[in-house]
Amino acid sequence: MSSSLPSAIPPGWYPDPSGARQWRVWTGDRWSDLTRSFGTAPVTRELIASLPLIQALHRVRRYGVTGFYAGLGLVVGILAHWPGTAHPAAAWFATTTLDVGIVLLVLGLAHFVFAAKELAGHWSPWALVPGLNVLAVSGWVTQRLGGQPVRRVVAEVVLIVLFIVRFRYEPWLAVGPALLAIGLGKSTEVLLDQLTGPSTSPSVAP
Repeated sequence: MSSSLPSAIPPGWYPDPSGARQWRVWTGDRWSDLTRSFGTAPVTRELIASLPLIQALHRVRRYGVTGFYAGLGLVVGILAHWPGTAHPAAAWFATTTLDVGIVLLVLGLAHFVFAAKELAGHWSPWALVPGLNVLAVSGWVTQRLGGQPVRRVVAEVVLIVLFIVRFRYEPWLAVGPALLAIGLGKSTEVLLDQLTGPSTSPSVAP
């Protein structure tokens, strides 16, 4: 979305320049993707302090979870039917599916990198190691919601390992990653709602 406010205007909630009946966050130099219906804008100062985290979680919920788990499902699924196995897929189909799965995995993991960094408040190995960043985000989101992060992460590791190791023999295990994706998406949505909760004092448009 193109900028329509001068850079001197402070960050905050303003009426959406598209004309939609909603607030949109002005970061100080551009419009963000974060919107709220009229009457539900959060306190500006608190929101702006959390804006990088909010944006990172928003991207994880929208793109990261889908990309990672869909990519994982495609990669594991097609390897179980790779040419030369008991129930092989056509070579062209196997190769194409694997490529698509890897691209989805990489794109999904990229969003988890930045979410892990924002949740931790700094760069760490947890953010940079593929796979570990997914578990780290899940654990930190659970912790912020008052849950039990260790229990959740252990359960996720068990389901993912079972899916990878046993899917070839028990295809029903594909339900595991699907449930993990739904659960993480919902938890992230709840945390986003907490971070952008309603207030009665939105910014006034200049």
